[in-house]
Amino acid sequence: MPAPIVYRTHLKGLERLHEGKVRDIYAVDAATLLIVTTDRLSAFDVVLPDPIPDKGCVLNAISNFWFAKLAHLVPNHLTGRSVDSVVEDPQERAQLEGRAVLVRRLKALPIEAVVRGYLIGSGWKDYQKTGALCGIELPRGLPLAGQLPQPLFTPATKAERGAHDENISFEAMAAEVGAGLAARVRDTALALYRYAAAHARERGIIIADTKFEFGLDAAGTLTLIDEVITPDSSRFWPADTYRPGMSPPSFDKQFVRDYLETLDWDKRAPGPKLPPDVIARTSAKYREALTRLTRP
Repeated sequence: MPAPIVYRTHLKGLERLHEGKVRDIYAVDAATLLIVTTDRLSAFDVVLPDPIPDKGCVLNAISNFWFAKLAHLVPNHLTGRSVDSVVEDPQERAQLEGRAVLVRRLKALPIEAVVRGYLIGSGWKDYQKTGALCGIELPRGLPLAGQLPQPLFTPATKAERGAHDENISFEAMAAEVGAGLAARVRDTALALYRYAAAHARERGIIIADTKFEFGLDAAGTLTLIDEVITPDSSRFWPADTYRPGMSPPSFDKQFVRDYLETLDWDKRAPGPKLPPDVIARTSAKYREALTRLTRP
């Protein structure tokens, strides 16, 4: 049975701290936050008016899967507490089922920890212009969507809503957070990517790239936060149709992006409405990603 569609939440008794492109964040107490993953979808950094059915529950399930799968590499922000312990209203509980988690309040690092395994997107454009990826020199002649000689850590600054993240050098990141912490973030992100990429490849999915977010607790422990290796934070490609030299189809917003590119739209808010078939096909792709990743 499909989950109830949730575009925006208004929970009684909890202070909403932030409404992001996809997630609504509420304060529970001094040590705990409630994160709700809605069915909103953004494209070209604009939140579109139509929700994608099941999207929030799928993203939440994928993140929770990875939090458990990667716990031997880095601790995460999940508390393990039930959402029902802080939400009393039955209707609100039903709305949040499968899409909300209670997490520890941590000091979030002001950096997106991006790891790239393949040459695509802004990395491909950078390589075409400079022969490098975010300042890292690469061999000549690599094709579009080609696998990199080794996964690369390419950090970025976190942008405000509606703006684009900006790639920065590792040295700039070290200047921002300190050399020791920067090295810990880099090494942890690369280890997470390698482990997850191997798991996904065995299930027919190539993780072309992904971004992680980290926070620190009071003791300075590096902790994985936000979402983890979802179709929203990563590029997932079907391994059976992957061919270097061409841009592969993906398990996320491909149908939405393709449709939007046919419109006379300046890629500024407000975004256009989506046809029912684009919504349905996008929802199916998200569900397929969850099924493939979590199968034994």
